[in-house]
Amino acid sequence: MKWNAKWVVPIMVVLTLMVPLKAFADAAPGDVIVTLGEDLKPDQKKQILNEMGVDSNVDTVTVSNEEEHQYLGKYISKAQLGTRAISSSKITLAEKGKGLHVDSKNINWVTDSMIVNALVTAGVKDADIYVTAPFEVSGTAALTGILKAYEQKSNINISEEKKQVANEEVVKTAQLGDRIGTKEATQLITEIKQELADHPVKNEDELRDLIKRVAERLGIQLTDEELNGLVSLFNRMKDLNINWDNVQNQLQNVRDNLDGFLNKEETQSFLQKFIDFIISIIDGIKGLFQK
Repeated sequence: MKWNAKWVVPIMVVLTLMVPLKAFADAAPGDVIVTLGEDLKPDQKKQILNEMGVDSNVDTVTVSNEEEHQYLGKYISKAQLGTRAISSSKITLAEKGKGLHVDSKNINWVTDSMIVNALVTAGVKDADIYVTAPFEVSGTAALTGILKAYEQKSNINISEEKKQVANEEVVKTAQLGDRIGTKEATQLITEIKQELADHPVKNEDELRDLIKRVAERLGIQLTDEELNGLVSLFNRMKDLNINWDNVQNQLQNVRDNLDGFLNKEETQSFLQKFIDFIISIIDGIKGLFQK
């Protein structure tokens, strides 16, 4: 089977992490921190660090599968979360105003654009992020690891509620993408944020009308369940006192990533992705017995 090596990331996950002892108050552009899945084998960890171009002394945080279930269990099935934390990431702080840029390899559940969108929601900005794994995985050990690492490296507090909303946003976007297409789902979320930045709403009815209006403009027919889920999500965002001016400035990065999606294959069905995920686990087990 031919693997689609760069589709999506992920989502997400891990909030209470083992953080390095080094203080990050003096973090500056160019500084790097790495998140590593706890279940990487020693040779896989070495492979990942080499791929990232860093040595074993780099600042790291470790992500566990238990943490994935703790922080994503509300939004995603146990089957999707699996039993191992594998996906890892490299975060490089960028100059102020550069924006967010995400690239990924061997991640197969959410797109790079979804990651950018979620990080924008959490208030993360100005960083280059690379997400990877030694074989294809869903990527659920990466997102919250990215949030926690950025928070530690930049000495900036990201509230638990913002982290939860960012995780929920990625999951809802990915699930919607299973039905209507990943690019379309990401574009919908991006445009809703743009509308909220341009035209703040006063109540849930106005929010519901705004979401329906954006969906209709994009030619997307939402089910009642999908509409209610998006209303709930953006209601939570609204209550976070998000700086929508900052969001508006960061959205161009999401649009740039969406443009690159035009030449990619359409998102596979959930069943196909699940099969791919199982096969990747089997391949990983087979690798244990290969010399």
